[in-house]
Amino acid sequence: MDELVEEEPDAEMARELGGALRSLEADMERVELAALLGGEYDHHDAVATLHAGAGGTESNDWAEMLLRMYLRWAEREELDVELDELLPGEEAGIKSATFIVHGTNAYGRLSTERGVHRLVRISPFDAAKRRHTSFASLDVIPLVEDGDVEDIEIDPKDLRIDTYRSQGAGGQHVNVTDSAVRITHLPTGISAACQNERSQMQNKAVAMRILKARLAERARREQHEKLESIRGERRDIDFGSQIRSYVLAPYRLVKDHRTNVEIGDVDRVLDGDLDRLIEAELRRRAEAGPGR
Repeated sequence: MDELVEEEPDAEMARELGGALRSLEADMERVELAALLGGEYDHHDAVATLHAGAGGTESNDWAEMLLRMYLRWAEREELDVELDELLPGEEAGIKSATFIVHGTNAYGRLSTERGVHRLVRISPFDAAKRRHTSFASLDVIPLVEDGDVEDIEIDPKDLRIDTYRSQGAGGQHVNVTDSAVRITHLPTGISAACQNERSQMQNKAVAMRILKARLAERARREQHEKLESIRGERRDIDFGSQIRSYVLAPYRLVKDHRTNVEIGDVDRVLDGDLDRLIEAELRRRAEAGPGR
């Protein structure tokens, strides 16, 4: 088509050519992204947990801002989200939240967000309008399928099952019946809870899936640490490290400290536009190779 337009200019064909090129570029980007998501668990759904850092109300508010950001991202990507546990802050925001993201390569994409997120802003809770720094962390693990956890045996005697009344912001996020369930695996202390479903039985089933996913992730980490010990290598663990800063004052900038990607439109990022940040981290991982 390009050769035809060069030989004989045609405005309509030129417009058609431009549209075809844009469509091809979009297709190639999707193919390239799919190639970057070839990890063992990348195609799985994701179990994500947000925790506010030290700092009380400031960090609780920041954790809620991050929760909104990821819910908006999932909406943009047409992914389904279950908000399974929400622990509100005492004055504002949330102390923690657990949600499951269902959809194509949900874990592979969201796993790039694992780590500590830092916010710098003029505090809306400080009458003196001083600048504050807040932290919140995101942990992401793959939601294991039944066929993936056949080797994970859980003795019912090792479980403590508690029921409680849901805590949430009215009916906006979760229900407020007595059907919420928390399951604790006593030998490891690992727990999982769900308060999103209508019945206690449904909440128990979801909590058990999350618990199995966390136990499977623990087993994977132990195996990885064992292999690293055999190799004689010591690598920093990402958990607890600062991966990204969101600065709202004195200037406005989002900077990812792993990829050095910088975005000036902070509001757009906080509204869930994470594609550029996620793709940059996927490319960095691909270049870094196994272990990433």
